[in-house]
Formats: sequence, structure tokens, C-alpha cells
Amino acid sequence: MRCMMCENLSLIHICSPCKENFLTPTLSKRKILNNIEVISFYKYKDIKDLIHTKHTDLGYYIYSTLAELTFKKFASEFVFDQKIASIAIDDRVKNGYSHTAILNKALKSRHITPKHAKLRSTNDITYAGKTKEYRLNHPRDFEVKEFKEMSVILVDDIITTGLTLTQACNTLTCKGKEVLFCLTLVDASE
Repeated sequence: MRCMMCENLSLIHICSPCKENFLTPTLSKRKILNNIEVISFYKYKDIKDLIHTKHTDLGYYIYSTLAELTFKKFASEFVFDQKIASIAIDDRVKNGYSHTAILNKALKSRHITPKHAKLRSTNDITYAGKTKEYRLNHPRDFEVKEFKEMSVILVDDIITTGLTLTQACNTLTCKGKEVLFCLTLVDASE
């Protein structure tokens, strides 16, 4: 097999030198409606080819690698005074796996409990490649399943306009939950 990035022979999909040289996270932060902070690990332009694998079988391995380099490391350093939940946006299984569930699972730590199948869209609307106007006119209509933790980290793979995260935050807030902040793999705002 060859490394997806440098094309050298490798036993894994992305070789160790490429992980170190090209996949070192560079955190960026921005705020969405209600002044909630969104922390992203990469800029879209830097890993867009890797992100697009989410629609293929290969995406499982790529997202697992990216989750280990980012979300898992974040969770190992995160400290909070109480146990909190992490919730993935619409973690339905598609193409044999859920890319947001992979990211969410990597957050498991002493202070964070990943919750699965807790925040789902009640429709099949997808925002990939859609305009902001389309997104505004077609809300995701999230539904929350009950869980005990009151404080939440919201997880998604990409933030573009911030509308999906805003809708999800509003839904969780209406259920009495406090969204501490959001984590995304990529910020596509540039």
C-alpha cells in the first residue's frame, strides 16, 4: 500500500512522517450565534482531499487517523470540574460507518463521555455544497434523545456557515442542556 499523502510505500494509509509533517493540528477559533465558541483543528484547504474520503470506505481509516491526531489528544488534555457529554451531530451510519461518531468516540476520557445517537436530524437534508440561503430555508430539524449530563461538547466534522451547529445548539438548549463549546475537525470558512 502507499501513503495517501506522499505516495511512498507504507503499511498504513498515512505514514508517520506525513502525519508529523502535514497533519499537525493548527487550532482556530470562531464564534457562532449565541456566542458559542467553535474550535477547529485544521483549515479546509489543508486537508480537503482527506475530508472528501468520508463518502468512501477509505474514509473510516482516514477519519480514525485524524480523530486520533486531534480529538483524542484534545480529550487527554481537557479538564473540567464535572463529567460532561460529547454529542456528535447526526451520527447516522452511512457507507458502513459514521464519520462524526468516529470523531466523537475519540473524545472518551476521564472528563468526557461520548454519547451516541442522541442528536439526529428528523429529515434527510444535506448541506454539502449548498448556499447559505438554502441552509437558512431548509433547517435540519434536530431531535434530542434524553441523556443525564447537563453540559455538552458538540462535535461535527466541518464548520462552514455555522448554521448546523447553531441549530443543534438551539435544540440542546431548549432541552435544558448547556453547550460549552463545539469541536470540528475542519473550518471551511476561508
